[in-house]
Order: sequence, then C-alpha cells, then structure tokens
Amino acid sequence: MEWREQGIVLGVRKLGETSVVVELMTRDRGRHLGLVRGGRSRKQQPVLQPGNQVEATWHARLDEHMGTMTIEPIELRAARLMETPVGLHGIQLLAAHLRLLPERDAHPRLYDGLKIIVDHLDDPVQAGELVLRFEIALLEELGFGLDLETCAATGTRDNLVYVSPKSGRAVSAEAGLPWHDKLLALPGFLGATGGRADAAALADGFAMTRYFLARHVWSARAIAEPPSREPLIAAIARQNGAARLPRDDEVLADLPG
Repeated sequence: MEWREQGIVLGVRKLGETSVVVELMTRDRGRHLGLVRGGRSRKQQPVLQPGNQVEATWHARLDEHMGTMTIEPIELRAARLMETPVGLHGIQLLAAHLRLLPERDAHPRLYDGLKIIVDHLDDPVQAGELVLRFEIALLEELGFGLDLETCAATGTRDNLVYVSPKSGRAVSAEAGLPWHDKLLALPGFLGATGGRADAAALADGFAMTRYFLARHVWSARAIAEPPSREPLIAAIARQNGAARLPRDDEVLADLPG
C-alpha cells in the first residue's frame, strides 16, 4: 500500500542507531506515524523538526502497519519557530492537542487551522487568537462543541458576555446578571459582535477553553494539562505588553469544578 500527501511535522522519536519515527498531521489521513530510515542523518534532521511542511510518501504491506516514510521538505519553519517563546511553546501545545485525536482519523478543519497558525506564531496578537480558536475547534472535533452565537436563555445574538459552564452556551448580559459570578466570561471577539483580542480578552478566552478541556478531556482521560500551555499564554502576554495574563486557575477560582 502507498500514499503521498503533504503534512506538518509534530514530532519525532529515535528508533535504533539511524532511524526515527516521525509524527505528521495530514489533511486527509489525520495524525499519522511512519518510520524514516536514516532520519537521524545530517540531511534529514533539519527537515524532521516540528512545524515544518513536508511531503511524505508512505509504504506498508498492510494498512494497519506503521509503515515507512520518505520525506521531502516543502517549507522549513522550525528554525523561525524556535527563535521565540511563542513559536516554541505554540508548536508544542498544538502537537499535544492533536495527540488527543485518534491516529489516522481525518480532521481537515484542524489541519487547515494548524497550517495557518504555524505561519503566524511570530505575531503574538494573531497567535493568541488563532490558538484560542484552535482550542474551540478541537473541543468541537472531540464532540464537546461550544455554542457562542446565541443566548442559551433568550435566543438573542446581542450583548453576549458570558458562557454557561454547564451547557457551554453563550449567555447575554441581562440573562446572566443574577448568576454572573458563576458564569465564564465570553470575550467579545469570539461572539457575534466581534471585538479586539487584547490581553484581557485572551485571558478570558484561555480560561474558558481550559475549563471545558479540563472538564471533558483532561480529567476524563486522567491526563494533565499540556506543560507548554501556560508558558505559551505567558509569552503571548509579554509580547502583547501585559505583565502577564492571569493564570487560568485564578480566573476560574470561584467557578464550580
């Protein structure tokens, strides 16, 4: 069996003296592993770095086998990504998120999002918003989508400022006022009215996605939050001119677990 497709390198691990197992995210075949013979050579090592765009040719006798890959470079982004904390932590976090998905399950929306994000991780304003939207899309792909377009109580699309931690649905300022201390904040740029993704809005957004990822994904699988997430959020804050974004657990301190 054989296929040929572009992919983005998520990671590699050594195998034997000269080979590696490469982990790619592809559009049509999802997250896919393959053995690259000679992957530890001077020629191949710079290509097999997280964030790089490559073209992979996969061979295997049976579809269920891991198979072997030959890799050709298309766009080498890794050196640029490693130059900044946002780029370095960003690609690590995106890879960790994608590992929540079953291997070889196609998720073209997430692949397309990943491809856009890795080209903008040198811009902290765009990077923060794009990574946050990626986490929202990831929740949806995992079956825990949020409804941020209409108020859960009234159906209105206006003045949506909260998110219900129980339903994952938006709530308007008026409907949520009596329970405002029990609701998550909805950043304006994620709602129907739009707005600027400033440091405060990003803090609210990352706290919101953390709540639902922790509730539905990390806790359910008995795994920890990716260690690259908080450093990425801190790096985005610094490059946006904020001293720091509040930690998610500070923002969520008064909410039910």
